Amino acid sequence: MGKAVVYPLLATAFIIFLFLSPKNQDDRSRLGLSRRLGYKFPAPNFDPLLTKLERAANERGSSDAEENSHIEDIPDAREYLGDEGKLNITLRLMFLFPLLDNAPNDGFVTPLEMEAWNTHQAMDRLSYRTHKEIELKDTNGDGAITFKEYLPQFSDEDIEKNEMGHGEAGWWKQRFMTADVDGNGYLSFDEFNTYSFFCHSFISLPLPCTFSPLANNAQLEMIFSYSFLHPEDSSDRAMQRWVLTGKTKQMDDDQDGKLNYEEFSRHAYITYKIYREFETSGDNISTSDEKFSELDLNNDKLLDVEELIPILHYLHPGELSYARYYSSYLIQEADDDGDGRLTLDEIMNNEYLFYSTIYDDSHEDYDHFHDEL
Repeated sequence: MGKAVVYPLLATAFIIFLFLSPKNQDDRSRLGLSRRLGYKFPAPNFDPLLTKLERAANERGSSDAEENSHIEDIPDAREYLGDEGKLNITLRLMFLFPLLDNAPNDGFVTPLEMEAWNTHQAMDRLSYRTHKEIELKDTNGDGAITFKEYLPQFSDEDIEKNEMGHGEAGWWKQRFMTADVDGNGYLSFDEFNTYSFFCHSFISLPLPCTFSPLANNAQLEMIFSYSFLHPEDSSDRAMQRWVLTGKTKQMDDDQDGKLNYEEFSRHAYITYKIYREFETSGDNISTSDEKFSELDLNNDKLLDVEELIPILHYLHPGELSYARYYSSYLIQEADDDGDGRLTLDEIMNNEYLFYSTIYDDSHEDYDHFHDEL
């Protein structure tokens, strides 16, 4: 009989997870990747069915107390949720495994396959939030957002003062104008949240892709451009500079707008090293001297914002960066035989890792992260 985790459907039509802690789970795994890397993101859903159930419950939250029809809106949900609202995790993992194992379909999930899967889940979350944000803020229904629509709390006087402190009107205005690529004073959906995703022909996930035939050992290539709502995930150079300008101020002890070697070593390198150690299991990590020299393109012994862009995703990782780290985490933690890839048995033996939003009670509010940005 398949393993099951209680997934009760309450009368209010909200689905509330029971936060269970497996007895054989070690402390390091139980803490999860978010806490190990100091992230403020909520633990992501590995299984898109959980995401769909959460969204359906939230969207129907104001319905009749006895109304649970939102489950019927989700294809195949009843197949995996029993009469008592139990999610059959074993059945779900057996269904999901071949969706991940497709490059090639050889009975193993590789790091590349895991990253493609989790990146797709992250992209879906970001796009969903953008749609919801536009629905909420687009008061005149024209499909675009003005600065006043998005941040009505700022008066004309606040905007005119143009104060640039974190969270001040000028700070937000600069962020808005950086995202407003066409300069028309409005942010479209694309300027709020845009991406292009290029994946090779051996990746068969349902992603927006441009395919190009490559050799079997080709690598996955992704180009993202998230703008106003998700600047930390942007591939737009201007937005990257905006993010790094704020980050550099926090590390720039002498406030000269650049990082000298001491500032780099004390602040930036420590953060960089933590993520690199996690990515590489501690192998072949550049020393602070080596990394500083590599980044210092003009050899002036100082790093400006432009020179720090190559390590932006270490200094200020976004949710797309987190998807990559999360993929590495799942492979490392569930790889019982140490061969660098996962079988279905290994995944099912470590199901708590893949369904941490059920097992772990640290599901924090995502909005808090963006409030802190």
